[in-house]
Amino acid sequence: MKRTLTAALIAAAAFAAPAKAENAEKLVTVVTAPEAQTQLMAMVLTFQAAKQGVTPHILLCGPAADIALKDAPESATAGQPPKNMSPQGLMKMIMAEPGAKVEVCAIYLPGKGADASVLIDGVGVANPGAMAGAIVAENTRVMSY
Repeated sequence: MKRTLTAALIAAAAFAAPAKAENAEKLVTVVTAPEAQTQLMAMVLTFQAAKQGVTPHILLCGPAADIALKDAPESATAGQPPKNMSPQGLMKMIMAEPGAKVEVCAIYLPGKGADASVLIDGVGVANPGAMAGAIVAENTRVMSY
């Protein structure tokens, strides 16, 4: 009887629904990939996590940071199948979520010879210490693309 109960409990645990975002309260998404499809998928998963109650924080570095530019390349603004959404368009939707934050890497703008005026409204420049703190904070998940 004891073995049957133990086996039943193990089976129940194996098929139980996972806790929402495995108890994560915040999600840091680091995007560096130059491919628009990869950038868009990063935004799709971040948006879906936000809709499940997780606070999103996006860090854009290297070529991926171009999606934060007012004068972004077409790859960042052109709609992609299946829903005709662009990386920048979905990023803007994420920015409207409660507590959401989008930042470019601290070295991105100096590397371009530009300042924050080239970024779309609402996008900031990450402070390395604060960003490192966000990455290692308790109840935070990190995704990287």
